[in-house]
Amino acid sequence: MRGGNYSKRWKERILRGREFFTSDDLLFSNSSNMSVISDSTLGRHLARRLVEIGVKDLFAVPGDFNLILLDHLIAEPELKLVGCCNELNAGYAADGYARRKGVGACAVTFTVGGLSVINAIAGAYSENLPVICIVGGPNSNDFGTNRILHHTIGIPDFTQELRCFEQVTCAQVVIKDLEDAHELIDSAISTAVAQSKPVYISVSCNLAGVPHPSFSRIPIPYALPHKLSNPKSLEAAVEHAAEFLNAAVKPVLVVGSKVRVAHAQKSMVDLADASGYPIAVMPAAKGQFPEHHERFIGTYWGAVSTPYALEIVESADVYLFAGSVFNDYSSVGYSLLIKKDKMINVQPTRVTIGSGASYGCVLMDDFLAALAKKLKKNTTAHENFQRIYIPRGSALHAKNNKSEPLRVNQLFDHIQNMLNKNNAVIAETGDSWFNCQNLKLPEGCLFEFQMQYGSIGWAVGATLGYTQASKDKRVLSFIGDGSFQVTCQDVSTMIRQGLNPIIFLINNGGYTIEVEIHDGPYNVIKNWNYTALIDAFHNNEGKCWTTKVKTEQDLQWATEKALKEKQDSLCFIEVIVHKDDTSRELLEWGSRVSAANSRPHNPQ
Repeated sequence: MRGGNYSKRWKERILRGREFFTSDDLLFSNSSNMSVISDSTLGRHLARRLVEIGVKDLFAVPGDFNLILLDHLIAEPELKLVGCCNELNAGYAADGYARRKGVGACAVTFTVGGLSVINAIAGAYSENLPVICIVGGPNSNDFGTNRILHHTIGIPDFTQELRCFEQVTCAQVVIKDLEDAHELIDSAISTAVAQSKPVYISVSCNLAGVPHPSFSRIPIPYALPHKLSNPKSLEAAVEHAAEFLNAAVKPVLVVGSKVRVAHAQKSMVDLADASGYPIAVMPAAKGQFPEHHERFIGTYWGAVSTPYALEIVESADVYLFAGSVFNDYSSVGYSLLIKKDKMINVQPTRVTIGSGASYGCVLMDDFLAALAKKLKKNTTAHENFQRIYIPRGSALHAKNNKSEPLRVNQLFDHIQNMLNKNNAVIAETGDSWFNCQNLKLPEGCLFEFQMQYGSIGWAVGATLGYTQASKDKRVLSFIGDGSFQVTCQDVSTMIRQGLNPIIFLINNGGYTIEVEIHDGPYNVIKNWNYTALIDAFHNNEGKCWTTKVKTEQDLQWATEKALKEKQDSLCFIEVIVHKDDTSRELLEWGSRVSAANSRPHNPQ
């Protein structure tokens, strides 16, 4: 069995045990038996390791194989269990949490839970996020016995789940013996943090609560060795790149999403300061470079770039791309006019210059920091940008009746005026990608979306996890109606946790992004009464406020109320717009991606 809410009274009973015992052990009781929870169990060791790497919230769905494990995980005072409505959202929540905290974790049960969460883990893998996926596994005595267990596909081989996770994690461990459990747990967690990828840890259900000498009360502190660049490779790469850039007339810098993995955001700012070059971000890297920086020119996204960023980047005679990922989405159907012989491609551990030399064992952060000291200042390309740039007009100031039906561009003009340093923006897959790219982020305002994997519904769970990790930010989440129908349940978890995001549900009656790639009757969905659904989730428990807006006047009233009177509540604002009201960027992007998808078969 799985599911349901793991009641906090169990944790209270565990912690109350401290009043009765002076030893290392804690009393735990349930209706049928008494057992002892020790500080030196496998579960407590795993919990301590999670806390040590920065995980204070564990997103979980209980099931019979992980119940004892959950007992011992939540016995750790610094680890809070957040019960989710389903495993997919638990995984998405861990993804969102990792984006803010640097690492996240989820816990599910064997196979039925594992194969439910695996889609979210695949997304975390594609986005380079270290997520610790913990699975409560079968009793250690059942391995190799030829027995058939429930929650399996009816054969005595228990490795189906493991083999699936091998494709979407960087390390997998199955703990069915205490002797090597300490080593396996530490190795898996270290690999996740070092490689910035998810890992899979399966714990036999009968071992989670068993003490072992290796799980001592005062364990060896968790630590990772520092990565170092090869000094000679670093020196050669910097000299070559500096020569390449200093000979250029109008060089530019472009930030990609892997600057996060490389922890190179500050070095990127220092490089922009030192060089004088204009700097753009690729779409997946929005939020990874401060947009108030004087050299920032916007998003480079081919034909759907923000105004004039395309012209400046593609007219450069040399461009340095740091942490870039070129896929069919980011390249707008492979239509970017970027020439390899003009590019310096800086990846987390490698630098490639033009069509020639490639330098390995060079950390991006080290390379950018050293390069900044070698470059001559060159502001030519930025001056060109300033000459041609015309600020985008505002729909707010257009002459229109505020009681007319609301347009999407009006919505995002209001959002632009709302943003401040205390906000974070989460954009769901769909037209929100494009509308949110056009937002100018104030200093301190954060931004997240799932560009590589693009799984609709991601934003609900990600909003839960990100908000849980960001008590200092008011999260604004933009979700289309089609995406929301996939994962809506865990808005109830946000209410239960006392979180206060503002969720803008953009209701245009279907899968708009799919319509622009290839239309058909399957892109039309059943309309829901979304505010009534959230009111049902609320059920007069916790703080939640909902409203529908159809006009600019409605929107202005709703946003003011959300920011002031309802600032401590989860606010759910359903924005009703016409089904054909889409951004210019989505129309262009959709046609190009459709063309790329429709290329005729070319046998190789």
